[in-house]
Amino acid sequence: MDDVQARERLTGLWVEHHEPVSRFVARRVGAGLVDDIVSETFLVAWRRLDDVPDSARPWLFGVARNVLATHLRTHGRWRALSVRLEREPEPGREGADDVAADRADLRRAWELLSDADREVIALVAWDGLTAVEAAHVLGCRPSTFSVRLTRARKRLLAFSEVPSETAEVLHKLQEAR
Repeated sequence: MDDVQARERLTGLWVEHHEPVSRFVARRVGAGLVDDIVSETFLVAWRRLDDVPDSARPWLFGVARNVLATHLRTHGRWRALSVRLEREPEPGREGADDVAADRADLRRAWELLSDADREVIALVAWDGLTAVEAAHVLGCRPSTFSVRLTRARKRLLAFSEVPSETAEVLHKLQEAR
């Protein structure tokens, strides 16, 4: 591939995938780091342009995930994946109290999940990846990913049904790990 073709391919990747990769990264780090991580992700894509498959989104998510892990290791800390429930549409007028209570229960349940469970769910629910694509991002087999997703969903459901007092105890136990 000559330089012109390489630039056109990278430009096409940027145009098509910059926004999804930015959202993927934004859910995992603070706003101040998003541009740096995304830029480094596309730098890796530029350097390894011949390795980028036709279905580039899962590959780019995997690269972004590795860049994030390297960045967080370098700086000595891992930020927990946080849910951006505040960005969800406002509940309608009918049953607003019930909707608000459900959202609070879901947020509490989400916080009780491990980082690994949150990432598995987020890849499918927020990033819109298939099990095969998400497995590629995590570097595991699709069947392994499906098992992890099923277990994470069950834990999320179980935590959402836990009374508040018990949830607080579980949350403290999670933090102590």
